[in-house]
Amino acid sequence: MTPRVSIITPSYQQVAYLEQTLKSVLEQEYPDLEYWVMDGGSTDGSLEIIQRYAGQLAGWVSEKDNGQGDAINKGFARATGEIVAWINSDDYYLPGAIAEAVRALEANPRAGMVFGDVLAVDGAGQPINLMRYGMWGLEELMRFEIIGQPSVFMRRSVLEQAGFLDTSYHLLLDHRLWLRMAQHGEMVYLPRRWSAARYHAAAKNVAQAPRFAQEVFRLVDWMQSEPGLTEVYRRETRRIQAGAHRLAAFYLLDGGLPKAALGEYFKSLAAHPLPALKDIRRILYAAVSLVFDVERLKKAYLERRRKNLRL
Repeated sequence: MTPRVSIITPSYQQVAYLEQTLKSVLEQEYPDLEYWVMDGGSTDGSLEIIQRYAGQLAGWVSEKDNGQGDAINKGFARATGEIVAWINSDDYYLPGAIAEAVRALEANPRAGMVFGDVLAVDGAGQPINLMRYGMWGLEELMRFEIIGQPSVFMRRSVLEQAGFLDTSYHLLLDHRLWLRMAQHGEMVYLPRRWSAARYHAAAKNVAQAPRFAQEVFRLVDWMQSEPGLTEVYRRETRRIQAGAHRLAAFYLLDGGLPKAALGEYFKSLAAHPLPALKDIRRILYAAVSLVFDVERLKKAYLERRRKNLRL
């Protein structure tokens, strides 16, 4: 019997991208799909788009909420599927993603979640990078190896064991959830492109880069007191701290703060050199950008990345 899959889309003022997101879910051709759209009271024309597809949805709401995490949790509470996921209203699934994820979960009954690769695109939908991951588990997550949320599919029973999203987090709420779920079930990675994540000026990773860094270190503090994580933290303290500083640097550089990013990279190198050395090109880019105008270099680099991506 085909397991039901529940997909949730939280949305607020995303009229420019929302329809593509909806269509990417509804056109998956998966036989037992339950789709919920949780809008935060948009006034930009989003409701007209949602209403256009209402007949294909399990349900939708448009009401003031307490942020993205609250909207997703409302969707989780309504979901009846054995498998659940969420896709934000500026991201979208690639064809066949849901069916492949279901097959992966069926082939790995001990898995609490499966995840694939994520194609990064710009505001116009042009590819800029392919984010590849690996066979990571709890320890890698604690070292801040980040997996792309749009390509994650979860077993609802394990999600309920771990608990829903912590709404006191606004930017790394997904990573905190993965850390909790990884304590209750295995993680399975498939090197397949399942989704596209959009990077644009209003995206959280760009617009709120310093806040990402703050939540990184909040997670480090939490790990030290979380019963299922303390032993690993004691054993891997330096690598975890190095990974935290590296991730903070990553967001700061993406947010246009190269000087602050370099400071975090130096702290990462001091804690343990290996994590930061993976970002040697970004470190060099941050250093050069303090002296030269690198916009032209950046555009050329992105264009080369696009040409190397075979879609």
